[in-house]
This record gives sequence, C-alpha cells and structure tokens, in this order.
Amino acid sequence: MLHRRALLGVSAALATPCLVRAQGTFPMRPIRLVVAFAAGGAADSAARVLAPRMGERLGQSVVVENRTGGSGSNGGAAVAQAAPDGHTLLWDASSHLVNPSLLRGLSFDYTTAFLPVTLATTFPQVLAVKADSPARTLAEFVALAKARPGALNIGTQGNATAGHLALVQLQRLAGIDLTHAPYRGGADAARDLAAGVLDGCFITALSAGPVADSGRARILAVATEARLPSRPDVPTFAEAGLPGLTIAEWCALFAPAGTPAAVAERLHAAVAAALVDPEVRARLDQIVALPVGSSPVEFARFVREGRDSMATLVREAGIRAE
Repeated sequence: MLHRRALLGVSAALATPCLVRAQGTFPMRPIRLVVAFAAGGAADSAARVLAPRMGERLGQSVVVENRTGGSGSNGGAAVAQAAPDGHTLLWDASSHLVNPSLLRGLSFDYTTAFLPVTLATTFPQVLAVKADSPARTLAEFVALAKARPGALNIGTQGNATAGHLALVQLQRLAGIDLTHAPYRGGADAARDLAAGVLDGCFITALSAGPVADSGRARILAVATEARLPSRPDVPTFAEAGLPGLTIAEWCALFAPAGTPAAVAERLHAAVAAALVDPEVRARLDQIVALPVGSSPVEFARFVREGRDSMATLVREAGIRAE
C-alpha cells in the first residue's frame, strides 16, 4: 500500500498535470512566438535572428508568427488567451507600455495578462533630416525650429511609438514646436525623408541608416547614452547639447500570466544564451540592435516603472491613439 503522503503527492500531480509537465519537461512541442508587428520590421528581424538559437537551447523549434494591427494589441490578444505553459509567447515592443493608456475596449488587460520574461534587444532612435536641410547639427536644427514654429514636419514610425515619444521629449527639452507626421513604420517615414517630403524623422538607426548612407538624409544625433559603434561619428543628444533625451525602441519576450516561474527562467536562459552567440551578435549588429537579456525580475520592474512613466507622458502630452 502506498504511503499516505505518496498518495497525496500523486493526487496533486494528477490535479495539476499542466503545471507539473511545464515545470518538469518543458518544452514538450514547438514553441509559437507571436510577433505583434509586420514581417521585415525591427521587431520581426530581431525575433527571426534569435528564434533558431533559442530553439537549439530549448530542444524544440521556435516558430515565428506575425499578428499585426492594433498597435501590437492583436498579437497581445492572441497570447493573452493562450495556455500559460510557455508554448505560446509574445514578442512585443515599447508600445506594450503605452497601449494601456491609449487603447480602450480590448479583450485583455495589459497590466495583468502577461508575465515579463526578458528585455531582449533595443533599437536606438536617431534624429535625421533631409539632405538639403540647412541644419547640419542639432543646435542648428533647434535654431531652425525656433525660427519656424510648427513649420517642420517630422516623421516617426507611428503614433505613440518610441519615435513619437522621443519627438515629444525633444520639443519639451529644446522648447520648440514641431509637426508630427506618424507613419506605419520607420521604413515608410525614411522613404519620404529621402524624397524630401519630410523635413526630418525620429526613427530607428536601422531605418535611417540606408537613406543616410546613400546621402539622401543626414543623422544629427542618437538618443543613447553612448555613441553607436556602427556610427561613431554621430553624437549623442547629450554631446550635441541636449542632455536627458535617451529613448529606444525595444523588443521583449512575454508569456501568458500564470506561466510557471521555472518556465520563464528557462526561456530567459535561452534568450540570454542566444544573445552571446557570436553569429547572433554579428547579425544584431547588422540591424543596429543592442543586446540586453535582462532577467524576469529586472524586466518586470522595467515594465512597471515604464508603464507608469508612459502614462504620465501620454496624459501630459495629450497623445491619442490613431
């Protein structure tokens, strides 16, 4: 006869099979990585660089699936209702922190539906101007904007994106008035910048790079604490005379709320291992993505604090959803 404690243990295991399997043998099948943005963009590119190495570490393939629309909320909805066993994950960006303050009528609550796993990479934001702009430095751009209040049209990768938030901060810190021109992505904004339709853009270095390298635009400053290794000639905003403007787009991994901590730790370990792989690092350099790999605890704190600060910025700047 089994000992009473053993019987209780068997009963508990039978009562919570998903939890036991997830903790003990995760993953049991291929992992579905839902990217909340379009194929070919910064978030998608980083996901496709990391997914194969994550799969090698986990012993199961990681299959990327794009769920676009709703400023990333369509992808969020697909994962929020998934089983919390680590086999369906969300690959999201900085809009994850802004959406709770902007979007209404969602089928899920951003603040409770997800378990933060790791902040994987960041994509630095840059201020670029069209090739024939009289502004060749940030100081000259600020002077031009002050001389022509509201006349300069500045594109971003979309409303309430990192580029838009950076633009709001630039106006506040410099005391200037710029006209925001939101696009559906940084590549679209860069294309109009190259054509001279826009006076400038606040977009990722990845999107601005090709048009700057071809001579059709000029990058004035990068919103990071240190200069980018790929563009050592471009000063930071602090170096250019405007300290306090550091903001980046980012990509991160989330699991459905209720996913066991042990599963989250395995997922974090897989991402962290991928980020130190030399081939992965080389490919991230090509798309101007900076590796991070924060722990679940660190990332959870980042999400809490970031959501609060974004809510304040959205309210004070009067930002609205498209």
